[in-house]
Order: sequence, then C-alpha cells, then structure tokens
Amino acid sequence: MICKNDIATLKTNIGEMIGQKIIVKGSLGRNRPFEKEATVESAYPNIFIVKYDENERNVSYTYTDVLTRNVEVEVYDGESYAPLISPIDSKIFEKKNRFIENS
Repeated sequence: MICKNDIATLKTNIGEMIGQKIIVKGSLGRNRPFEKEATVESAYPNIFIVKYDENERNVSYTYTDVLTRNVEVEVYDGESYAPLISPIDSKIFEKKNRFIENS
C-alpha cells in the first residue's frame, strides 16, 4: 500500500535531482520494454518531467508510476546507476504468492 509519506519522500528526492541523469525503464505493452537515458527537467506537485537524451523529447510521469513500479528510475551517482527505489524484497513477493495459491 502506498502511504502519503512515501509520495512526499519521493517528491523531495526527485525535486533534488533536477538536472541529473537518470535511466527510465518501463513497458510499452505487449512485451515491448524500453530503457532510455534522460535528464530530470522539472518537478511539480503531481508529476515530474524528464527529457530523453536520444530524441530531445519531454515526457511526464506521476510519482505513483514510480511507487507502483510501472516505471523504474535509476539515478546516476557519478560512477554508476542505482535504483531510486529499492527492488521488491523477494521474501515478501513469495509470501504474497503463497497466500494467493492457498486461497
């Protein structure tokens, strides 16, 4: 479940990353994943805007896209890219699947 604190923390984190390089990963549907380098252009109360490096196109995403993992964001820290939000803990995922299978 997404909490208000999670969204507020994510907003401040992304707001501090304006001008920083990131990698955006997502899906275009029907097994068509994408992974593109971008720069965080601006952050607003409900969305943030990134500019893709390859085609100079601006795209907006919501903070809930990131929290629900519809879009994954990796941040460049000077040496390598690190996930903005840590990956889902596999133990939690396993427990959730076992609960669904036993129902």
